[in-house]
Amino acid sequence: MAAQVPGAIPARRPADGPDRSRDPDRTRADILDVATTEFADKGYAGARVDEIAAKTSTTKRMIYYYFGNKEQLYIAVLERAYTGIRTIERELDVEHLDPVDAIRRLAELTFDHHESHPDFVRLVSIENIDRAEHIARSSVLTGLASPALNVLARILDRGRESGVFRDDVDPLDVHMVISAFCVFRTANRHTFNAIFKRDMLDPALRAHYRGMLCDLVLAHLTVR
Repeated sequence: MAAQVPGAIPARRPADGPDRSRDPDRTRADILDVATTEFADKGYAGARVDEIAAKTSTTKRMIYYYFGNKEQLYIAVLERAYTGIRTIERELDVEHLDPVDAIRRLAELTFDHHESHPDFVRLVSIENIDRAEHIARSSVLTGLASPALNVLARILDRGRESGVFRDDVDPLDVHMVISAFCVFRTANRHTFNAIFKRDMLDPALRAHYRGMLCDLVLAHLTVR
């Protein structure tokens, strides 16, 4: 996440748009960085555009210039968060690996991403509370399903052809298992620790859980 720019809110700017002395891409990225934290911490209803403006040393008017309104800002935050993990998945180079190692690498990638991006997990949880109301309004987000499954489907095809994996495995089921494990570990960290006295994000347990995820997925793929 980019560093927040300290200082007071700048003076009012001309009505025709943001200050041209600022880098528009940097300004937009800074707004998204702060908005991501605000929405992840407070939800869509609880976050305030005034607070986001104050923490980016910009103005509410400038945020609306870039994003239109609060809902469009929130959708932009969701789009960037989901596009981040989907891009990493799509660019994953596993063609040189055998199917078993390729599945392990894909599962480990998701594990590492969700652990290092807790705001993403919180945003997903919040959007589920809102019944995916905002995701459904984004053509970007609804178009990310196929790329998310293409890499996985190719790995499974190679595994079936080589006789390593079952013939009746659904790529979406495998995606669900990987996502469920990785989201649960971060989203339920505090309640799980309060009840069972075990912090699932304890660094001492990281290798254990990372290996467990891979073993669970491969067990499903290879059981006869």
